[in-house]
Amino acid sequence: MNSFPFLTTLTLIPLIGGVIVACLNPERKQFARRLAIVFSLAALAFAVALWFSFKADGGLQFVERAAWIPSLGIEYFLAADGLSLLMVLLAAIIIPFAMLSSAKIDKNPKLYFSLFLFLEAGLFGTFTALNFFHWFLFWELSLIPAFFLIKVWGGKERTRAAYQFFIYTMVGSVAMLLSFLAIHAATGTWDFIALAEIAGKGELKSALFAKLGGTFFESEQTLAMFIFVGVFLGFAVKVPLIPFHTWLPAAYAEAPTGTSMVLTGAMSKMGVYGFIRILLPIFPEQMREVLTPLLILAVATIVFSAFAALAQKDLKRMAAYSSINHLGYCLLGIFAAAQITGVGTDSATEKSAALSGVMLQMFNHGLTASALFCFIGLIEQRSGGLRGIDDFGGLRKVAPAFCGLLGITLFASLGLPGLNGFIGEFLIFKGTFPLVPWAAAISTVGLLVTAVLLLTILQRVFTGPLRKEWSGWTDLTSRERLTIAPVIALMFILGIFPQIVIGVINPTVLNLIKQLSL
Repeated sequence: MNSFPFLTTLTLIPLIGGVIVACLNPERKQFARRLAIVFSLAALAFAVALWFSFKADGGLQFVERAAWIPSLGIEYFLAADGLSLLMVLLAAIIIPFAMLSSAKIDKNPKLYFSLFLFLEAGLFGTFTALNFFHWFLFWELSLIPAFFLIKVWGGKERTRAAYQFFIYTMVGSVAMLLSFLAIHAATGTWDFIALAEIAGKGELKSALFAKLGGTFFESEQTLAMFIFVGVFLGFAVKVPLIPFHTWLPAAYAEAPTGTSMVLTGAMSKMGVYGFIRILLPIFPEQMREVLTPLLILAVATIVFSAFAALAQKDLKRMAAYSSINHLGYCLLGIFAAAQITGVGTDSATEKSAALSGVMLQMFNHGLTASALFCFIGLIEQRSGGLRGIDDFGGLRKVAPAFCGLLGITLFASLGLPGLNGFIGEFLIFKGTFPLVPWAAAISTVGLLVTAVLLLTILQRVFTGPLRKEWSGWTDLTSRERLTIAPVIALMFILGIFPQIVIGVINPTVLNLIKQLSL
């Protein structure tokens, strides 16, 4: 246990910042924005410091543990491993990036930016808490600011989109809460680590049945599967996994640019994180029992969302469905690694590759997807609200820097070697093909359709004859270039030197595989 509460301090930076910004005079709009950015950059600096002080040995570090409500088994339990720290760093990067991309927000900016800081605190807590009660508070804390960011500052259909987002995610959260109430009643603990150990010994099913079995559940397997489905639903909605995805296109399309960037760049990773941190270690047996249906859902998420993106005419909706497609690869890697294939070295290597690819894909997709939504927001600002793929053409002639940087982002999203999107997808397929070749083979269709989609965006928006109404189109300003430059730089750095991330997450992956005895 650490003498200094590093993770609590990290969470308190945006939380305190949000309170201070919310209390500012409403007339001090620019100061509110700048102060919020300062707090987000302070959180980023702290997260970077934690990253460089982290020892990649696969164990939990920066541990903070204290009794909170002993009578209910509730502890204040924070810690970080390679996965947690990677997601913390991603959130710490995306939030200031989104804030800097929200310069045009003029409607009650102090509330807007304070909600961003509260959302960041929720993300930090979600990625570091290891007691369900404590973790669930942060899980829900991130939902509330996101709802208001869409509802107040979104587009014409913002009310419907915000309520759809809230209802879907709340239903998933309620299902998950009820399942964990049942787990606590059976085991007496909320601790994710302890629950994983109980499940690893094969004692979770019997504990659940001894406490809750009876009229409705006549076997251990049926009851355990019912509890598993409740937890699964909470994470599947958040990712989202098809068919629980229908809230996402409207929410992403109607949200203001900065909020869309956070939704796709950081919040969608909460669901994937939950699959790795909670569902896989606690319910490995149940995942194996329904492995084929899970793989089918992952493949459907990859392929159907790619075709859905190609069918769209709205750039934001295209990016939204593309985001679902990319997260589908993460789920494919997780489900493939859940199966039993023996204890040979080859099997462990394949699963290590798949899970390492999943974690890299989570981080890399957060960067590329948020950058893509940033560029679409700039297009929308310059065109007076237009964002249809057929509304433009030939913009590279008047905006070469804009076209060049967006092209890098699109190729990174496509998985071009040398850019960050390549290595994560490569590792996922490297690990998945030997484990579930049929699922990996079908999923490659999603790669091909995504390539067509992204190249279509470049062709329709930036090539061809320049339309007269866009002859005065302005290229990226110096401020906009400085905003996007760090993320573009990371795309190259991670594409050329992925080991700076792989070296940190690999021990965590190996520990997870060993823990599951897969």
